[in-house]
Amino acid sequence: MAEITAALVKDLREKSGVGMMDCKKALQENNGDIAASMDWLRAKGLSKAAKKSDRAAAEGLVAGKISDDGKTGVLIELNAETDFVSKNDTFQAAAREIANVALTVEGVDAISAAKTASGETVGDVVVNMIATIGENMRLRRSARLTVGQGAVSLYLHNAQGDGVGRLGVIVALEGAGDQAVLKDVGRKIALHVAGTPMPPLALSTDDLDPAAVEKEKKFLTDQALESGKPIGVVEKMIEGRIRKWQEEVVLLKQPFVMNPDQTIEALIAETAKTSGAPVVVKGFVRFALGEGVEKSEGPDFAAEVAAMSGQS
Repeated sequence: MAEITAALVKDLREKSGVGMMDCKKALQENNGDIAASMDWLRAKGLSKAAKKSDRAAAEGLVAGKISDDGKTGVLIELNAETDFVSKNDTFQAAAREIANVALTVEGVDAISAAKTASGETVGDVVVNMIATIGENMRLRRSARLTVGQGAVSLYLHNAQGDGVGRLGVIVALEGAGDQAVLKDVGRKIALHVAGTPMPPLALSTDDLDPAAVEKEKKFLTDQALESGKPIGVVEKMIEGRIRKWQEEVVLLKQPFVMNPDQTIEALIAETAKTSGAPVVVKGFVRFALGEGVEKSEGPDFAAEVAAMSGQS
């Protein structure tokens, strides 16, 4: 068998645009023959996938899953280029399967390397879908919450199918009381996080990102100074306005959407009495599909869609 050198792998990598590990595997399977390795990569769909990897993928699905014991919950975001792919049965099934895998391993890299129930790695599942469906796709992010005692609840907004939607929230409530009560209240809080006009930035004031606080403080200061008020007056104004802003963006201080006269903090205190034991919100995660992703269309996008339509 020919020696698979780093230079040989690098050469195939530059010719194909495929990752180093896949290039090495292709060369091993083809005794170091570059041309045969290129054919092998094309047959696997890897070369086609690599060509699409620089195209923006901001559509897709958020998938969520709760473990059988109700103590672990996960969210994953699986992106594609167009909205209609989110309605594809294969794509939805893959998103659900990836969420299942995310219950056992944490982090995008670990999930991508982990195997699904069929024996394929998640990374291979995504690459195969790229080759089959014809769009760039990626597992963008994942999150997991776990409690020792209590419940993790899931809410999916704008559901596209079972276990998948365009916005997902998980909420973890820690407590030794009635688990059914905690699960129900957790889901209501998850609904709140999904539906409140001001999505919370943190669980508590102490959890707020200092950079976000400073950014808001600068904005409020600049706004006040433009009104012509003296700096001393502005500083006192800002103290109050920052406190008000913090109450607006901190989950525990927000008015509960189902009962605006009650804060989430008060709801938790009430839940502790109902469940028969102290309750703590251990954490929450909110994934809105495509948030923070720059959307763009490649110059050949329309032709690609037309070609795909012609093949169906």
